[in-house]
Amino acid sequence: MPTLLIKHALTLVTMDDLRREIPDGGLFIRDGFIEQVGTTGELPDSADEVLDLTGHVVIPGLVNTHHHFYQTLTRAVPAAQNANLFNWLKTLYPIWARMTPDHIYISTKTALAELALSGCTTASDHLYLFPNGSKLDDEINAAQEMGMRLHASRGSMSLGESKGGLPPDSVVDTEKHILKDSERLIQRYHESKPGAMTSIVLAPCSPFSVTGELMRESAVLGRKYGIHLHTHLAETQDEESFCLQMFGHKPLAYMESLDWVGQDVWFAHSVHINSDEIQVYARTGCGVAHCPSSNMRLASGIAPLWEYMRAGVKVGLGVDGSASNDGSHMLAEARQAMLLARLRAGIMGASLSSNENLSILAAREALELGTRGGAAVLGRPDIGSLETGKCADFVAFDMDQLAYSGSLSDPVAALLFCAPQQVAYNVVGGKFIVRNGQLTNLDLPAHVRRHNQLAAQLLSD
Repeated sequence: MPTLLIKHALTLVTMDDLRREIPDGGLFIRDGFIEQVGTTGELPDSADEVLDLTGHVVIPGLVNTHHHFYQTLTRAVPAAQNANLFNWLKTLYPIWARMTPDHIYISTKTALAELALSGCTTASDHLYLFPNGSKLDDEINAAQEMGMRLHASRGSMSLGESKGGLPPDSVVDTEKHILKDSERLIQRYHESKPGAMTSIVLAPCSPFSVTGELMRESAVLGRKYGIHLHTHLAETQDEESFCLQMFGHKPLAYMESLDWVGQDVWFAHSVHINSDEIQVYARTGCGVAHCPSSNMRLASGIAPLWEYMRAGVKVGLGVDGSASNDGSHMLAEARQAMLLARLRAGIMGASLSSNENLSILAAREALELGTRGGAAVLGRPDIGSLETGKCADFVAFDMDQLAYSGSLSDPVAALLFCAPQQVAYNVVGGKFIVRNGQLTNLDLPAHVRRHNQLAAQLLSD
């Protein structure tokens, strides 16, 4: 069994229950799992490979809980730059309808490359339209080649414009086929053991693009196999108005009526949720994928992050679609979450203080959302912290660079307060995805050229 020794880290941030930060820290890894954590002097002297991380901060790999990889093909589209969610979607649906399997495959690698360089080791992606023969398999194959952990959400849209939904009929599918394909994917790809590289999630897209019957049947199917459920919820006020008019319920109440609450459910966004609904999340165990950059980009609002945390709701971070964030940088998303929470505190009349009753999010709390928080949302007790027995998923940031100059009085906080940088190393299950700042599994210049060609093709067709 191969072994890997990490030693002499400036600070090793464990994110374990004690929230230890170990100076001159290190890890001893065997066969993809952490066998020992401690100071360099406490670890074995040798291994199959030894990596000296002097001057680096090491943290658990970041966990991305919501994304749409394919949207890397439609970043900064002029017609969608200044639109709210519903108008943004209506602008982009016809473009996305022209995608092929090659578009899905290439865009997946683009998104995962960005995520890896930003410190992400596990990503959940929500793919909900499958035009021109595209399948979730195209994404899964690309992720397997990249070597990152993937929670592949088999999304779906069945409620087209002709039936009162938002998407055009050209991008929706029959519910019979959706459920059949969902079961096929679960049986073929889903892994449930510790260290799983591929997990399948069932993810009808949103209340305005699927029927209640599909939501119910997806929940039944997911629970039959013990897998998680995911959807967009309470992202905008337009969505709330739609649900009240169409179903007679606000979004969360509608989910409750469909048996879509529980420990196996997490919702993207959850911006427009009141205090009573927060308690429903806390009581039932629902998780939230907080996507601050996207919510700002589309003027959707500011999620009640502090209230979620105070209530004990599971919260992770999501970069969301790369056409509503236009980037896939997990460390930047953690920073954005911290800053937006502070802005909201100021708007609500709080002041910067250590008073726990005020809505001030600390740097380490934001970092925890991206590690432990994301792992909890995805139901992954094997990732999110650096502890004996857990997956050897970690990233290292070189602090000897311009952006961090002058910050070594607290290098951990510097990761959040200073301008977000790329990792020097990214390791998933003991295998290097990024080494010395370079991706190990992708010819990046050639890939970018191909990605740009396919993006231009979509916009010119």
